[in-house]
Amino acid sequence: MSKSINDNVCSESIYSAIFKKYSTDLHNFLYYKFGENFNPKDKVQEAFIKLWENCSKVTPDKAKSFLFTVANNLMLNEHAHQKVVLKYQATKPKHYTNENPEFIMQGNEYMDTLQKAIENLTDAQRTAFLMNRIEGKKHKEIAEILNISTKAVEKRIYGALKILKEQVEGLK
Repeated sequence: MSKSINDNVCSESIYSAIFKKYSTDLHNFLYYKFGENFNPKDKVQEAFIKLWENCSKVTPDKAKSFLFTVANNLMLNEHAHQKVVLKYQATKPKHYTNENPEFIMQGNEYMDTLQKAIENLTDAQRTAFLMNRIEGKKHKEIAEILNISTKAVEKRIYGALKILKEQVEGLK
């Protein structure tokens, strides 16, 4: 019994179609989950390289799952590496400005509080919230990307909003 050419993603046209279909969503998923510091663009490219290297083992219907899993693992590895690097490296960026120091301090405090509040969200809440609020994706689109129900997306977003409102409200 011979395999059909469509049983894997080794065909350049199938691979290209998969890249066009998933690369943006994969980048956004990584960006919202891990941030820009871990180079999500590079991880998307590495994930697609791994897909090409394993193209004979991956069917087109499993390509999305493969890509998201590989990219997520690459980011987790990068995160672990950055922890080690930061442990041994103390960097203090120099910021020079002509603005009032009190204004700068308040702005920094607000951003720190907001960032901490976003970091305190669960991964699921943070990912859904940022995909909705930053990228403007609809609940249905987020549900398709994350392979969950629309109700689950709504619950995650509204839960995130509630937590952020409680934690950031303390600044006023």
